[in-house]
Amino acid sequence: MLVAFSVAPSGTGRSDGSVHDAVAAAVAVVRASGLPHRTTSMFTEIEGEWGEVMTVVKDAVDAVQPFGSRVSLVLKADIRPGYTGELDGKIERLETALDARRSESASSD
Repeated sequence: MLVAFSVAPSGTGRSDGSVHDAVAAAVAVVRASGLPHRTTSMFTEIEGEWGEVMTVVKDAVDAVQPFGSRVSLVLKADIRPGYTGELDGKIERLETALDARRSESASSD
């Protein structure tokens, strides 16, 4: 299972609206989990079995809670039983497909 999620507090009282300290607390939870993960500017992706991934997401939400009066969670899941290594595998297949398209385009010129 792959999960992409974003968690952030609101009602922080910060005049600059920044949530980086809260996000750092959530990302620290993900990194400590030992599960494969990737963090980008908008989401953190994590891979594992349903129970372990959802436990990490809940723990990340709990880590953000002290930073505001409420927490927002956005979550997207790719549930594909029997597959592992998809955090990188999906990207590798995409790059292979793009390379094939470039090759096809170059050969038709």
